[in-house]
Amino acid sequence: MTSDSIEVEVAYATAEEQVILSIKGEHGLTVEQAILNSKIIEKFPEIDLQTVKVGIFGKASKKDAVLSAGDRVEIYRPLIADPKEARKKRAAEGKQLKKGGGASKDKTDNEPAGNEKGEKAAGG
Repeated sequence: MTSDSIEVEVAYATAEEQVILSIKGEHGLTVEQAILNSKIIEKFPEIDLQTVKVGIFGKASKKDAVLSAGDRVEIYRPLIADPKEARKKRAAEGKQLKKGGGASKDKTDNEPAGNEKGEKAAGG
């Protein structure tokens, strides 16, 4: 590798497989150029470079960001479910479970063991 080139990695994962490809490029190499040069799209044609989200070491990045030697470009798959909607659904399901008399609170559930004044028992 000459002093004018850098080495970076391009990573992509499906539910079944994870691939990390090491490529060399010139200084000034962008995220998009690294993805194209890696030819990872040939192995995973579902990657749409126009819409796919990318990052460098887990931090969201633009495709025109310039890479440094040793960077790892990560190609993110689209989310299956909207996280906000999934959270709302879980919250609604939790509320439904609690309606109609949830478990009664027992004094020992929320308080440390000890005497009536809240002091911890000796030796514990």
